[in-house]
Amino acid sequence: MSQRTIGVTEVALRDAHQSLMATRMALEDMVDACADIDAAGYWSVECWGGATFDSCIRFLNEDPWERLRTFRELMPNTRLQMLLRGQNLLGYRHYQDMVVDKFVEKSAEYGMDVFRVFDALNDPRNLEHAMAAVKRAGKHAQGTICYTISPLHTVEGYVKLAGTLLDMGADSIALKDMAALLQPQPAYDIIRGIKEAYGDDVQINVHCHSTTGVTLVSLQKAIEAGADVVDTAISSMSLGPGHNPTESLVAMLEGTPYKTELDMDRLIKIRDHFSTVRPKYAAFESATLVDTDIFSSQIPGGMLSNMESQLKAQGAGDRIKEVMEEVPRVKAAAGHPPLVTPSSQIVGTQAVFNVLMGEYKVLTGEFADLMLGYYGECIGPRDPEVIEIARQQAKKEPITGRPADYLEPEWDKLVADSEALEGSNGTEEDTLTNAMFPGVAPNFFKTRDEGPKSVGKTQAQLDAERNAADTAVAGPIQYRVSLGGREHSVVVERA
Repeated sequence: MSQRTIGVTEVALRDAHQSLMATRMALEDMVDACADIDAAGYWSVECWGGATFDSCIRFLNEDPWERLRTFRELMPNTRLQMLLRGQNLLGYRHYQDMVVDKFVEKSAEYGMDVFRVFDALNDPRNLEHAMAAVKRAGKHAQGTICYTISPLHTVEGYVKLAGTLLDMGADSIALKDMAALLQPQPAYDIIRGIKEAYGDDVQINVHCHSTTGVTLVSLQKAIEAGADVVDTAISSMSLGPGHNPTESLVAMLEGTPYKTELDMDRLIKIRDHFSTVRPKYAAFESATLVDTDIFSSQIPGGMLSNMESQLKAQGAGDRIKEVMEEVPRVKAAAGHPPLVTPSSQIVGTQAVFNVLMGEYKVLTGEFADLMLGYYGECIGPRDPEVIEIARQQAKKEPITGRPADYLEPEWDKLVADSEALEGSNGTEEDTLTNAMFPGVAPNFFKTRDEGPKSVGKTQAQLDAERNAADTAVAGPIQYRVSLGGREHSVVVERA
């Protein structure tokens, strides 16, 4: 039986720990697996971008540029892949075109090969410049479709969007399912539709999370429809709000017309490495195993936990059900954007405001910008009444053009801002770091020379903390109890 080879992108070094443990994994816990990852036969290894850049400087005192350089040195035979938020780069606002050019150039210089470029609104205008910059750098530009479901999202619409990205010069198309909403039949229909419309030689990569429990089947159907590469995570870093297990994919394809080129002996070594690492980050682990409510609410797990924390901070943790019911209404008012960074945070926070303060009584600055077009265009029309509220609150007019076209040149100012900071090296890398995270980078620059600070804890450290806690509470226990309206103190010796 002739078998078609399916490429695999391993996400253990980026999206897996971002989804499972809040992006806290330190580089020191990845390097010893790199030789096996490099030799395992992956199509690519996703290891940078997304939230890793932010987490490196915010929590780990680690220079993300050095992380990329290290991966390049340790995995010389592998395509390195990153997730890039189009005109947002890795930050949460649009950047002027020259900043985008500089970031892509520098990333390519440090060894990045595949740039998966996406936009939270699926607005191609927010992808075009970043993809062109990738092409100029001689690297692989992967145009990305963020998958969501709504009355306006159709198979035909996704196929048409793929054509737009191909016309922009995309080397491949990624179907990105960040919320585990992609069910098996739509997966088949979209992939088959793209192949029939634009040819079987169009490379399609499929990215799914595992949160709803159905997406391993979705990957099978996508492969049957013609998908060329699929994303998985090594089993010891998989499932829950993460991804489907790499080894399970290999087993699933046995006896079918499809195969991978992965070396199972190497996969076992990678699995065993991360099975010893993962417990160190238990404090950051998501509690979610399977969540089928996402099919109705369309709320990814990370977005739900963010809304819960916002409500608890306001003493309104019991109103989460109201907020979950409000999210689809806010999403519709905004034109049905996919819920992915930063649109998920913008829509979710506005839903919280609506429940706590009344419908659109107060808009966040970001939601006002979304309604006024400053993030780009959505698939559907925006509610004109909410647009007017946004216009009055933000005191600026709606726009219809590409948002970055309204930005003034900013590179020279960003350079000056960065060079003025204590601990800055005055490099383009530091300028870009500060440009994306101006609230975090200054403190990182001050402490950078102290070196990385892992937040993972070894078993010996956990045992030491437990022993210290036991010592601290040694001795008798004193309880206060109320009996007959009088308070009594009761002392009990420990066993």
